[in-house]
Amino acid sequence: MLDALAHTLRSNPGRPAVLGTTRTGAVRTRATCGELADLADRYALALHARGVERGATVGVAVRPGPRALAVMLAAYRLGVRVAVLDPGAGPDVLRARLALARPDIVLADAAAQAVAGWARPLARRAQLALPDLAELGGPVATVGRRLPGSAPALEAGARSSSGGGSRPGASGLPRPVDEDGDAVIVFTSGTTSLPRAVVHTRSSLAAGMATVTDLVRPEPGRPVLGGTFFVLVPSLASGAPVALPARSPRVLARQMHRLAPQATYLTPPHLRAALTKGARFTGRVWTGSAPASADLLTRVKQAGADEAWGVYALTELFPAAAVEQADKAAFASDGDLVGAPLPGVEAKTGPAGQLLLSGPAARDRYLGEVADPWVDTGDRARLENGRIVLEGRCKDMVLRRAENIYPGLYEPALHVTGVELALLVGVPAEDGDERLVAVVQPRRGADHARVRTALAAPLERMGSARPDALLFADIPLSGRSLKPDRAATAALAAERLTAERAGGRGR
Repeated sequence: MLDALAHTLRSNPGRPAVLGTTRTGAVRTRATCGELADLADRYALALHARGVERGATVGVAVRPGPRALAVMLAAYRLGVRVAVLDPGAGPDVLRARLALARPDIVLADAAAQAVAGWARPLARRAQLALPDLAELGGPVATVGRRLPGSAPALEAGARSSSGGGSRPGASGLPRPVDEDGDAVIVFTSGTTSLPRAVVHTRSSLAAGMATVTDLVRPEPGRPVLGGTFFVLVPSLASGAPVALPARSPRVLARQMHRLAPQATYLTPPHLRAALTKGARFTGRVWTGSAPASADLLTRVKQAGADEAWGVYALTELFPAAAVEQADKAAFASDGDLVGAPLPGVEAKTGPAGQLLLSGPAARDRYLGEVADPWVDTGDRARLENGRIVLEGRCKDMVLRRAENIYPGLYEPALHVTGVELALLVGVPAEDGDERLVAVVQPRRGADHARVRTALAAPLERMGSARPDALLFADIPLSGRSLKPDRAATAALAAERLTAERAGGRGR
């Protein structure tokens, strides 16, 4: 698929590839096909000149857009694997993940490096909290525009070794790698001491993107709205320009009106926000990364969509199943219907009812672990008439605004002076979403005001995983070993929040 994309970009250099929008919703071209292809060649040439070769690992902390896609294309050409670094995960988590992936070089845009001095307020507003990358020991290079304090530009370190003046696409570029191997590392869970990461190969990525292509059926020349890698690559390879969704719901609604996309992929929170601003949909709409209720899909169709689909997907296998609004609305049994497994996907349930999936698009392994063809989704499910019906999650994971938040990553940092116990729990919110609540049990006799002050720093360092609420309470214990009871703590948090809302109080 990435090979096909490279060919398509070169065959149509003047055609718009990645689109953006103005505040009025007007369409603007962020990169043409030729510009995107040239950028990928420049990055490949620069990495090659720095000695980054097949089998190396490149850490990437670049916001979604043309440059991030060009980095992926460059890495794919060289046969190196990309370790995706989330700037919103917090510095402690990022350090642990970097230690596991051990990248040969880290590529970051200026915003991801904005962690100190004049840029700290910018980083805080953007919920970015990377560690100081220069302290990590390995080389760091800036992708895109440099700002004061940024690492040297990626291309700057390549000019002397490449002979200078090498034109993108010139003979200095190595031949594209045409064999299978590791392609990408995506971190999913684990603690700061034991992070966990999914490893996809070139073949599993290709299988997943081929499934997306068959599912969405993008037509050449007609725009697609969506910002994920699995939207960008299949759409561009099919000749369809891709528009990156506006962040503001109001601007997003205007963008959709001006663009009239043939297909749209937005997370459920983005769909809900757009609907509140009166957005009208066109063509087929797809949503995933969080539960999509029949009511939400129905509202999307009522707002103009020809079809509204919920997609069941995991980092380990994307996509796995899909269901259209009509089928989901007609489902009357208990549980959450997510549809039949897509072609090539096998599904079964384990002894405890957990859903197991396998197929060509499944991850190869977890980093540092033995390969296993079956993916344990962590979800309880049953198979009913060939369709997957979810019955709840086995994991402690909290799903908020389409983001997976793993409490074990952050709870240790909440045990500051004066704290006896601390848990992060999910409390049900509207339409299947969750609120993340930090429930803290102060030590007996501790000054609550001082504890709250001590918690301010670790809470800030959590980036986009920062809790929606902080509650002080005695955490329920259970079992012979008197372990903290997460379910009971979540129920306690829900009760407290409901009572505070009713009483007009808040924390």
